[in-house]
Amino acid sequence: MKWPLLPPILAFAVLMISCMKMGPAGGLSDQPVAVWGSGSSGTSRTPVSGSTSASALLKQVNLKVDMVPKGTHGRKVIRPMKPRYITIHSTQNYTADADRHSLALKRGALRAAKRKGGNRIGYLIWHFTVDDRHAVQHMPTNEQGEHADFDGPGNNYSIGIEMCEQRGSNINATIDRTAKLAAYLMYTKGIPLSGVVPHYHWPRKGTSRPHKDCPHFLLDNGRPGRKWKAFQARVNGYYKQIQSSAVASR
Repeated sequence: MKWPLLPPILAFAVLMISCMKMGPAGGLSDQPVAVWGSGSSGTSRTPVSGSTSASALLKQVNLKVDMVPKGTHGRKVIRPMKPRYITIHSTQNYTADADRHSLALKRGALRAAKRKGGNRIGYLIWHFTVDDRHAVQHMPTNEQGEHADFDGPGNNYSIGIEMCEQRGSNINATIDRTAKLAAYLMYTKGIPLSGVVPHYHWPRKGTSRPHKDCPHFLLDNGRPGRKWKAFQARVNGYYKQIQSSAVASR
């Protein structure tokens, strides 16, 4: 694919975004993600309990709204959507946080080959990007993105969340923030826990590897397993906090 001339940071993001397989640069390791769901130190196995309202949980997510302007780039074509799923991704971009991904989307830097049976608009776009400090929203949750499976149910019916993994960040904090956001969306959109799925869940027709190893640090040997179940349990814990708060306020 021929990429346009871009500022260095955006050009690097274009090459690496949307779950592309690429290891950490400079000999560094993304080892901290290995503790997730392993029972090791960190936040991954800490039980989620108590009662928290949906608005209070969203406040913990620290959401920033920074929309791609309607009619431009990834929002050039608006396709209405009633979400049934939440699709979790990882960027595998080791140099960019949520704000830099937001800037790339708004500048139209994240292009993809437009083709029949593939990307429909020539751009990548999803709904939220999460890092260890906050989450950024790029498009409304009632619009289809281009982040999962071309013209399939992953794009047509799911909210896309990308998790950042830039070097030096706290990946466990990013995962936990993502779980909170997913729980909030489950509650407000009426999506069941079974509808919270990894990018792996959606096969991409016409590709050599239909099921992506994404989000790679929440999969076991490229497939949903113990780590994914641990993540789902955390999402469900936060969801139950909201439910408990709603019952108590009646």
